[in-house]
Amino acid sequence: MSSLKIGVVGIPGKWSTEVLANEIEKRTGFRLVIELAKLELNLTQGCVTFAGHNLCELDGIIIKKIGSDFGHVSIERLELLRVAEACGVRVFSSANSLIRLLDRLTCSVTLRNHQIPMPQTLITESVDSALTKILEWNSAVIKPLFSTKARGMQILCAQQSKDELILELNRYKARHPILYVQKKIELGGQDMALIFLKGQFIGAYARVAAQHTWNTTIHSGGHYAPYTPDNQTLSIAERAQSAFNLDFATVDIAMTPEGPVVFEVSTLGGFKGAKMGCGIDVASIYADYAIQELSA
Repeated sequence: MSSLKIGVVGIPGKWSTEVLANEIEKRTGFRLVIELAKLELNLTQGCVTFAGHNLCELDGIIIKKIGSDFGHVSIERLELLRVAEACGVRVFSSANSLIRLLDRLTCSVTLRNHQIPMPQTLITESVDSALTKILEWNSAVIKPLFSTKARGMQILCAQQSKDELILELNRYKARHPILYVQKKIELGGQDMALIFLKGQFIGAYARVAAQHTWNTTIHSGGHYAPYTPDNQTLSIAERAQSAFNLDFATVDIAMTPEGPVVFEVSTLGGFKGAKMGCGIDVASIYADYAIQELSA
């Protein structure tokens, strides 16, 4: 048994957090689930603490979940982990890398700069420009810059009256000043997640939508299923995740008549989908990987 001390950033009681903490404890005898919202940073002493533990004294920290709320506060909390990294603690995946994923706009710009195919997208602060695109595309999804599992997303269609569309866009803009408008893709009832560990493909699964829902999330009644990507899809996913320097990544992809497109790259999900969709125990694989990295 290893004597390493590895903490897991997550939400106590949540399945993926607990299974990962269990796998770490099996291998090390040490268990610490860290809640980001309860971190304290003493800049004078240069230490980050949680529940009496000095995180700068750990060997490693695996970030599994950052909390139930997404937003700028999540980025600010992750900043505290950069102090532990500066003290020599190995963080999986690095806080610097993860920060670039949380903001949908930052993630999308990074993907675009690496020539990754994406759905047609407009980012604007102009309601008039957003309206023009919705009318051109016939149907669009407006998305908050910080969200998970399609929460806060809204469909707007050209079949609505112009006045109604302007009203809805202004309401949305009051909550989200930057409008992220994306052409709605007909998913054919499913989209896919491809899983990578330090850049190596380890498996994939599909999210299959429930009847009469526009998105495939489990939150909206979808379910997981096996999926085997073709070479083109795998190549695009490999390039997408490589743009972020992650230890663990899932790449969300949909198929279109023009070929695969990437919605986003994440390092916070995938455990349950991999387990139920393709029978891969990511928690066990990730725990082995972290210990191997720290023991090298």
